[in-house]
Amino acid sequence: MKICYITTISLTIRAFFIPQLEYLSEHGYDVTVICSYDKNLQNDLGDNIKYIPIHIDRGVSPKTIIKSIKNLIKVFKKENFDLIQYSTPNAAFCAAIAAILTRVPIRNYHLMGLRYLGAEGIARFILKKIETITCKLSTHIECVTKSNLEYAIAEGIFQRKKAVVVGNGSSGGVDLIRFDVGKRIKWNKELRRELKIDEHDFVFGFVGRITRDKGINEILEAFYRLNGHCKLLLIGTQEGVHTLDKNLWAKAAKDKDIIFHKNVSDIEKYYATMDVLLLPSYREGFGMVIAEAAAMGTPAIVSNIPGPVDVIRDGITAYTVSARDSDSLRKTMQMFLDNPNKSKQMCADCVDFIKNTFDNNILFEKILERKNALMLDI
Repeated sequence: MKICYITTISLTIRAFFIPQLEYLSEHGYDVTVICSYDKNLQNDLGDNIKYIPIHIDRGVSPKTIIKSIKNLIKVFKKENFDLIQYSTPNAAFCAAIAAILTRVPIRNYHLMGLRYLGAEGIARFILKKIETITCKLSTHIECVTKSNLEYAIAEGIFQRKKAVVVGNGSSGGVDLIRFDVGKRIKWNKELRRELKIDEHDFVFGFVGRITRDKGINEILEAFYRLNGHCKLLLIGTQEGVHTLDKNLWAKAAKDKDIIFHKNVSDIEKYYATMDVLLLPSYREGFGMVIAEAAAMGTPAIVSNIPGPVDVIRDGITAYTVSARDSDSLRKTMQMFLDNPNKSKQMCADCVDFIKNTFDNNILFEKILERKNALMLDI
């Protein structure tokens, strides 16, 4: 059976899907990937997974959307896929339209989150309408968390009978061989030496896009109001700096206690360096960084929003705070800073929870079962 995974950019394929694509390929599926051009992606996918580059813009431009749909239609007609799975808003919207026009029998929307939640006014209306159309054109919907599923139903995005959560959720689970807590102490020492962080410094960390919607303003506001010495490690692309408070960002850029780092391929080592992960997002589909950090024994402080609340046990593996509330975040950060052993005490519970809930090997079996079941509808 021929299946195709579609996302806007290759980063999403690398971050969430390659291991499960390999698993599906090993279990009898003819697998293709479509996303924007990346000269190294085919090498990463290997010989058994086909890669077709098609540019899909991340913005909302009618001209580029129409062009992407036309290019997808050409490929769909040629390849004659049995099932198309699309993720990320623009790729999903374009693929859903192209798939229904070419009569692809199974149009599976892997819903990783609701982008419109971070928007306001007319932008929110347009993005919500796009989401609703995509879901209407899809034959099936898979949400990455139960809270996102329930929220979308309440918002009228889709009907309950159309959607499921596969296993316990997430896009690909956590690779417990890669995220090996047994190497935490070793990696902690190595990275702190490399980053020039004292072994006794308390480190709050963030992994993701440096942008307003990820709660970066609140992180900086809270950090500057803490009592006691600590470090802040920010890892990710600075693509959204223009959305941040200019004064806060200018101050942070000069602060020796704030460490900026580009994206890394060995993020597991950086989780081991952190005492607490911060993710006070305004919107979040799942919050994969929470699960990965927990697998390395690092608890988190996260927003009390759909997505992250499914990736934690509140008060045991993480603490929740209100989104857009720097004071709530500060108080919880201060609690950890005043009790430096607290994060260490949570380590074992973090690891056990991820092993029992988001082991990728177990999820891959559930994904295969799901794909086999969908094929019966053809």
